Amino acid sequence: MTTLTTPRTPAPASPRPVIPAPERSDGWRQLIDTVKESGQYPTRAEAESVTRVVLSALGGHVVGDERVELARALPEEAARVVASQIPATRSLTAAEFVDSVAARIEGATPATARWDVSSVLSVLPALVGDALVTRVLAQLPPGYALLFGRAELAPAQ
Repeated sequence: MTTLTTPRTPAPASPRPVIPAPERSDGWRQLIDTVKESGQYPTRAEAESVTRVVLSALGGHVVGDERVELARALPEEAARVVASQIPATRSLTAAEFVDSVAARIEGATPATARWDVSSVLSVLPALVGDALVTRVLAQLPPGYALLFGRAELAPAQ
């Protein structure tokens, strides 16, 4: 007696969850935690909001290879914030940059915006490397080094 068997159709594969690489997803969380600590923000949400605003503002002022390398060195979410910005049509002085950030944060003053900018930018050298920060600073007008937590030395006269 011959038995006919019907070919078994494999059960449809359930979609596999896409799990980001740990270092990329953890990187954003670590960045926010570092900014929270640096700026002494009461909540992660506040630190995240400030980080997004500052990186967004910075993204419009860093161009070329430095912008690409900065995006590569940052956690994925931070890279998207930086890379999604349209390049600025004119360079801003450091003070104007701080004022532009103040305009984006509800209730901010130039003093609180300077704190916010420094709280974010000063953690970048440890994250992306001093060499890249030096190259980024070379693109920006004088005055930005202090925002990155560096002394700005004037050339000897």
